[in-house]
Amino acid sequence: MNYATIIIETLLMTIAFTAMILVPLFKNPVWWIHDYPADIQEEYFKTHERIPTAYFSKTTLLKKGFAIVLVIALFMLLIWLSGAYNFLSAFAVSYGIWTFINWYDCFILDWVFFANIKAIRLPGTEHMDKAYHQKRYHVVRALWGMLIGLIPSLAASGIYSWIICSIKIYDYG
Repeated sequence: MNYATIIIETLLMTIAFTAMILVPLFKNPVWWIHDYPADIQEEYFKTHERIPTAYFSKTTLLKKGFAIVLVIALFMLLIWLSGAYNFLSAFAVSYGIWTFINWYDCFILDWVFFANIKAIRLPGTEHMDKAYHQKRYHVVRALWGMLIGLIPSLAASGIYSWIICSIKIYDYG
């Protein structure tokens, strides 16, 4: 495996993830409403029409389902570019990248940007400083993210290792 490639991939994916989160958030914070803490959502819905925000609502499942499929495809590309040679090395690459981005999301995007930039707060909740600084909420969500990350990492690693074994790209001796 090429570790320099893995570091570059991780940095590029982190930049892409940041753009994927922040661009829609600045344009329309309501797009990510299902990811806001419940007390912020409730304050927002006091003055706005209620929309589905439950974890298993159709809208949330469609967004998250599309994201999982996209991540599997991206992981397969990143695994291949890194030179992974079997399931374990493929899983190490994909879950390692997921882990880095997951905790970057928690510590940088959630704790710093989400908590302090009023332009990305939901309309009518700009005054809720304490609610936007809920560190424990974001850590718990990041721990769930670690569990959820197993799905695309295992899927991409399994598909990748099946492909390389099937077409015998590598000699396993």
